[in-house]
Amino acid sequence: MNFMAVTYFDKNKYQRKPEWLKVKLPAGEDFKEIRDNLREKGLATVCEEAKCPNISECWSARTATVMILGDTCTRACKFCHVKTGNPKGFINHNEIENTSEMVGLMSLRYIVITSVDRDDLQDHGAGHFAAVVDRVHRDHPETKVEVLIPDFGGDEERMHLLAKSHPFVIAQNIETVKRLTHPVRDPRASYEKTLRCLDFYKTHYPSIQTKTSLMMGLGETWKEIQETLDDLRKIHVDIVTFGQYLQPSKRHLSVEKFYSPEEFEELKRMALKMGFKFVASGPLVRSSYKAGDFLEYVENKDS
Repeated sequence: MNFMAVTYFDKNKYQRKPEWLKVKLPAGEDFKEIRDNLREKGLATVCEEAKCPNISECWSARTATVMILGDTCTRACKFCHVKTGNPKGFINHNEIENTSEMVGLMSLRYIVITSVDRDDLQDHGAGHFAAVVDRVHRDHPETKVEVLIPDFGGDEERMHLLAKSHPFVIAQNIETVKRLTHPVRDPRASYEKTLRCLDFYKTHYPSIQTKTSLMMGLGETWKEIQETLDDLRKIHVDIVTFGQYLQPSKRHLSVEKFYSPEEFEELKRMALKMGFKFVASGPLVRSSYKAGDFLEYVENKDS
């Protein structure tokens, strides 16, 4: 398949979602109690706003994802439904306290903190990110923090600033195979830059676990997936996740293929065989899906 195989919506190619992508609406007393508490305080999670199909499962395990640095991204990746624009340097400093408050309200054992890209800020948001992590550590020392971060422009000073807040896991998503990086990702992002950033964190902060994610169904080949995993293992990435790409609107890239649950199992077997410590793989898996499961893996390994 050549580069032009990645296309926008084409009604002649439209495929109905297979049965394994259909999920039940979130339910359960835990879910309802947490949701009502958050709404009462005016707090929101990515889990709800992104309509994540795994929300009940994760919240019951006391894991959640929160997005900081606002809701407007300065980049325009062709797979992502987040609003794009210029926030003009605005930062809501209440996010620092609100994130910590959310951890307490939800009795979180594990929190994933992510953000939009903020190329409009001098440090691309690294300082604010670190401040949020520091506050959660201070108020809830028993809670593990994973950060799913932008590349901060590949600037090492900014990356040091983030890493010195000592998150448990640093995640940066490579998203797709090298050949499909553009037009899938914004021109300011690159396959090589993501690898350099992940390598930087593992080299300078070896005790911090590194993580990345790939979307399946954009036209990649099995050989390209394996090559990508080889590149990730060369820089000692610890965790990888695989999930099905789903087209969020007609303006976004078309789905080239729906992978079966069996194919996701094969991806998991392949990655584990290559030496990744932990792999999550499935049609509905997202980069933050059951992120706290890695903590259980570590605890069981150490016990």
